[in-house]
Amino acid sequence: MGYPSFRDTQYLPSQKVLITDRCIDWLILWAIPPWITPNHITLFRIVATAPTLFLLIAGYYDIAVPLFLFVASTDAIDGALARTRDRITEWGMMFDPLADKLLIVPVLLIFLLRNLPIPLAFTIIFFELLIIITAILWRKRGGVIQANVWGKIKMILQVLGVFLLMLAVWLSIPLGIPAAIVLGASIYFSILSMVYHGA
Repeated sequence: MGYPSFRDTQYLPSQKVLITDRCIDWLILWAIPPWITPNHITLFRIVATAPTLFLLIAGYYDIAVPLFLFVASTDAIDGALARTRDRITEWGMMFDPLADKLLIVPVLLIFLLRNLPIPLAFTIIFFELLIIITAILWRKRGGVIQANVWGKIKMILQVLGVFLLMLAVWLSIPLGIPAAIVLGASIYFSILSMVYHGA
């Protein structure tokens, strides 16, 4: 089975529209022009990850932290756009979860030695890599990896946990323990997401 094309307009059968999708539709999606597809937003997240990571490494937190939150928020936007407008593509199903991991895993590594217990960080990274490997193997067997509620909860917890770590470093606030609790909880939802063949 070959890799899907970004320009593929062969839309897959629609998935169940979540309540969160309806909320995002009401708040944001109405302002997105029809020519912008979910794949455009996913590609933006992949491209925007590099400058976000650079600014974090360089210590420009006043720019990097809001940028990180904005880039991470596009994960909810592209998924909601795909489901509410019936624009689910094979490319999006493959690269949307990959884009999340390209953003989250390096950020965890950046803050690993500062505020996060090393076993916890490596456990999170291990499960993210395991999800990628499982998705590849599942796809080779003809299976379909779909977004599920467990994967969405996991992503929200990871973004929140990483945001707390950023605040801890940026503003010198002792938030390491709350961040570790939130990120620890994300591991549970990573496992659930994997069990139900989600990402």
